[in-house]
Amino acid sequence: MITPQDMSETPPLIAFSHVARSFGGGRVRAVDDVSLDVAEGEFLAVVGGSGSGKTTLLRLANRLIDPDAGSIIIAGENIGGIDPIGLRRRIGYVFQSGGLFPHMSIAGNIGITPRLLGTPKAEVAARVDELLDLVQLDRTTHRDRFPHELSGGQRQRVGVARALAAKPRIMLMDEPFGALDPVTRDTLGNDYRALHDKLGLTTVMITHDMTEALLLADRIAVMHTGRLLALGTPPELSRSDDPYVTELLGTPRRQAERLQAVLPSGGRA
Repeated sequence: MITPQDMSETPPLIAFSHVARSFGGGRVRAVDDVSLDVAEGEFLAVVGGSGSGKTTLLRLANRLIDPDAGSIIIAGENIGGIDPIGLRRRIGYVFQSGGLFPHMSIAGNIGITPRLLGTPKAEVAARVDELLDLVQLDRTTHRDRFPHELSGGQRQRVGVARALAAKPRIMLMDEPFGALDPVTRDTLGNDYRALHDKLGLTTVMITHDMTEALLLADRIAVMHTGRLLALGTPPELSRSDDPYVTELLGTPRRQAERLQAVLPSGGRA
């Protein structure tokens, strides 16, 4: 896990500087003057309600959309001058639904980016097997199956494997576990955090679940109506006097108190 000292001693891998983005002819300010640094190796969660601008911020980072103002620097380079397709092939992106191609096998889905980058066929096949092992899916059972034959959790594991296929330094994740049942969601969250640490990734994850953010991330960015309200580690956020941040943190606290009241203190429920 990266420490605040690590973050202060090295240049950020991702830097948003006074970034703004509007829709509807300027009527809707989705991202409003956001400045935010993400350190190499950091796991940053971006939280907020619907319409807070968190998904728009993520889409700006790999030029799925472009800002109206401000700049985004990745690895020291302004991405406004980078070919968007080339940029996206260097950055892993995991969608809430998995975003798998239904007509392709699991091996085909995982191997598509290396193939597009011209990786030899034998190397692609080896990479697919390596990634299936990494996301804990049996290669013999899964590589030739199709997305509709898998469970939701298995599809998300394939989505993570596909995002990792080109060996990116950066992973962008848009509500990656939000559609899963609670047990699968908890397991995949923990498994992904272990992968993040093992591979030395830099992860930006969008979530509406403050509990998930608190348990997985090094730091949390709180967005509301397009603005960055707060940024910090869980202990730092707990000291915030912003009413919205206090409200977000209050939900897991209230849930923990209710659980403590209904579950026995020892043994099984």
